[in-house]
Amino acid sequence: MPAKNVIKTYFADGFYHVYNRGVEKKRIFLDKQDHVVFLAFLKRYLTPPPEDPTKTLEPNFYKSLHDEIELLAYCLMPNHFHLLLKQTETTSMARFLQRVSTSYSIYFNRKYERVGPLFQGPYKAAVIDNENYFLHLSRYIHLNPFEILKASPYKGEALVNLLNYEWSSYADYLGKRHTEWVKTEMILSYFADAKKKISDPRLKGINTYQAFVESYKEDSKDILQNLALD
Repeated sequence: MPAKNVIKTYFADGFYHVYNRGVEKKRIFLDKQDHVVFLAFLKRYLTPPPEDPTKTLEPNFYKSLHDEIELLAYCLMPNHFHLLLKQTETTSMARFLQRVSTSYSIYFNRKYERVGPLFQGPYKAAVIDNENYFLHLSRYIHLNPFEILKASPYKGEALVNLLNYEWSSYADYLGKRHTEWVKTEMILSYFADAKKKISDPRLKGINTYQAFVESYKEDSKDILQNLALD
């Protein structure tokens, strides 16, 4: 039986939870530079190229996919990453992940003088076709650093200090940072308009995204089940 979410279903205009981790669950981010470089590759492929007619045309592999992919949320953990994506064409996500993963693997292997695959295997991708899953997935992604923070000097203040975790899009969702290639509008719209109803009755009374992430009692991973990292 194949591993969960290895076999992918590709839809135009589809939303996906995309994730992968290091081979043998080893770390894929060893220092700050590694995180910065991975985010730089995300930026490269999610940002329109500069309008410079004198610039030499890049090979297709290095071209931006900004008009085919939207990144709604992300989190980089020591040995894995999570992305919440929307693709406009059936092949957009596959090309995007190939470019990001290959570029980062080349960087990592050169830096640490290693050979062989960096990731456990092909990236995993689960289709998001339910409004409740859509919201809870963003929460699950942003809560990923919780276990790290619990073990940090913050201890019992872990949730309060989620914002201190640099390598996720949570700060963008709380307005503490503005990253052009992270698209927060769709998810935040559920909380910005009091007249727009969220169909999950369990979310009644949750009026802000921060309250949803930090105060909602139910574990989003239990709700997501097959959509979460195995």
